[in-house]
Amino acid sequence: MNEEQLRERLRKVEALYFGATSPGEREAASAAADRLNAKLEEVARRDPPVEMKFSLPDEWSVRLFVALCRRYGVRPFRYPRQRRTTIMVRAPRRFFDAVVWRQFSDLHTDLWIYFEQTTERLIKDAIHTDTTDAETAAEPNLLS
Repeated sequence: MNEEQLRERLRKVEALYFGATSPGEREAASAAADRLNAKLEEVARRDPPVEMKFSLPDEWSVRLFVALCRRYGVRPFRYPRQRRTTIMVRAPRRFFDAVVWRQFSDLHTDLWIYFEQTTERLIKDAIHTDTTDAETAAEPNLLS
């Protein structure tokens, strides 16, 4: 069980604790919360959070990356004077690589393909049907 799954279970147990109607239910929920907190501490000891820096190519990539970080409980930030395309995170490396970065890579590829297809279609429909690259011309001979 990874850290995010543990945190989600802990949130559910806390909801049970605060919604409990009898002292027995409250004690059981409290004991379950204590066990989950102990597991979270163990996970943190085995794979401590490290600071990672990501330099992303464009604003769309930043938006996707930040949203995925927040989805999995990782706080994205940047230091003063860092570019808007630079994002810092502190998270357990194995969890981050296996979950957040893997999902970002897949979604970023899909998003890039979608943007490429949409741009191609809009240019063909609204500007000009020939969307091939510019031709390569010979360099002018400046010595003659």
